[in-house]
Amino acid sequence: MKKLRPIMFVGTGSDVGKSVINTGFCRIFLQDGHSPAPFKAQNMSLNSYPTGDNLEIGRAQAVQAEACRIDCTVEMNPVLLKPTGNSTSQVVLNGKPAGNKSAREYFNETDRNALFTEVMRSFDRLASRYNPIVIEGAGSISEINLREKDIVNMRVALHTHAATFLVADIDKGGVFASVYGTLELLPDGERDAIKGIIINKFRGDIALFEEGKKILEELTGKPVVGIIPYCKGLFIEQEDGVVIEKKKTALKAGKINVGVVLLKHLSNFTDFNMLELMPDVNLFYSDNAETLSQADIIIIPGSKNTLSDLKTLREKGLDRAILAHHRNGRPLYGICGGYQMMGEEVRDPDGVEGDIASLPGLGILPVVTTLADGKQTRQCRFSFIEGDISGEGYEIHAGYTPSTRPLCRMENGETDGFFLNDNTWGTYIHGIFDNASVIEQVLRQIDPAISVTVDYKARKEEGYDRLADMIRENVDMEYIYRCLR
Repeated sequence: MKKLRPIMFVGTGSDVGKSVINTGFCRIFLQDGHSPAPFKAQNMSLNSYPTGDNLEIGRAQAVQAEACRIDCTVEMNPVLLKPTGNSTSQVVLNGKPAGNKSAREYFNETDRNALFTEVMRSFDRLASRYNPIVIEGAGSISEINLREKDIVNMRVALHTHAATFLVADIDKGGVFASVYGTLELLPDGERDAIKGIIINKFRGDIALFEEGKKILEELTGKPVVGIIPYCKGLFIEQEDGVVIEKKKTALKAGKINVGVVLLKHLSNFTDFNMLELMPDVNLFYSDNAETLSQADIIIIPGSKNTLSDLKTLREKGLDRAILAHHRNGRPLYGICGGYQMMGEEVRDPDGVEGDIASLPGLGILPVVTTLADGKQTRQCRFSFIEGDISGEGYEIHAGYTPSTRPLCRMENGETDGFFLNDNTWGTYIHGIFDNASVIEQVLRQIDPAISVTVDYKARKEEGYDRLADMIRENVDMEYIYRCLR
């Protein structure tokens, strides 16, 4: 198979759909007999995933690797920024924590050239094994105040000689201004690297945009190579927290209402994707005590800053709603940071998360957590100690929580979590609700007759194939391939 140039998808802004389009092209190239791999030099997300060798990358690149049917590796996302506060992030470099930095420190005091050299080494290692490399940019490419600091957008496009396509979200409005303005703000060399425009999330009859397409092409001198429709029923895991805003749905009669506590630093919300697929379930996120109190099941999710979120939980009165729910014998579960909050105390003697040394937990589980430097990052297989329940998931957490009554045993013989009863347990395992046997056990606390038959992996595979089909139908693939040869 002839070697192709890299392809890159950049955006007029954040949340325009770059990650999903990237994922679709990963599957298309695989279907066409190539051996693609994803790459994103720098990602900012609280949704992450462990590689097979226990390193940490952004969840989107793990999803894209899955669309390529390859194992994810740290080279796919060498720099990951995990926000810990309004202007501070944990920097994960080559899969390992490299300290916390403010935005000012990261952009102004980091040697950007050295960092760019490092991420390009990752790209080169990938490119030696896979083809084509499907590259994703970050945010907007027209942030001219940050151009000199760029290690993820057009600097990558030029360095890799990638055929680069600009993605714009027409559903946000202002698509003509955003596309034209973005291109006009680029220097000539960067503008020349843009081979075409993709209009994303179009609602209605695409034929009605034919005039708009011609106007854009005349204005920019770039071909509009695709107009991709807004597709609500397509299942693709997404990592951008913006999607949570669309899931603050109301309680629904006749459904099992599962309330996820909406934490400020909520991480790995993909933990609840399979629950959302269940026809009998209405899953919603809320930081309103009255709304949460009406849920049939409450889940306290993971957090990038457990102590800060625990403090806010009390300030909003959510602790009272959670404790009343528990006293009434209704199902309550915690994942990672949520598990830590369910204990008697969370301690941070080394200031791993900040300046809060310790806080009392919710006191539901008889465990104490001590946060510490370093991080447990690994994929795992588990079996519940009580009951015929098993599956797989992954761990990404700092600290340790000794338990006298673990929830499950890992394949390596270690134990995890705390089991109070079928209605109440906590675990460090992300992805635990991706397993049908776990979901069935949880939902049967409300409806003993319920049966879970969803195959999550098969559902994801179907989603990748449907996404690829939709892109093929609405993008000029002949032109795309001409640009890559």
